[in-house]
Amino acid sequence: MQELDDLFAAARQNPAPMPDRLTRAIMADAVTARAEGVVSEPEIQRRPRLGMWRQLMFAIGGVPALGGLAVACAAGVWIGLSPPSFLPDPAQLVGLSTTSTSVPYDSYDLAMVLGEEIQ
Repeated sequence: MQELDDLFAAARQNPAPMPDRLTRAIMADAVTARAEGVVSEPEIQRRPRLGMWRQLMFAIGGVPALGGLAVACAAGVWIGLSPPSFLPDPAQLVGLSTTSTSVPYDSYDLAMVLGEEIQ
């Protein structure tokens, strides 16, 4: 580690000069960037403001992310209305199903079912 520190100290004492061509290119880029970036105050005020929906879509991630959210929502509704066989039917649990009159918790009060402590 000492050798590395000595090399860094030597490099700090004798810095390599920057080539003139590189300096001129950097300065030309800086002048161009500054000229393109200068905007007067009235031009800033004339920019149209984005609407609420466009801001929301920008925050979500654009059209691809919005499409993914729509697909996930559709899949959630589909699974909720027509659940797989290993999941209970939520319509039966609430008593909205017309196909079956048997509800697993028909002999319990809902408040008691939700209030039971798991031991």
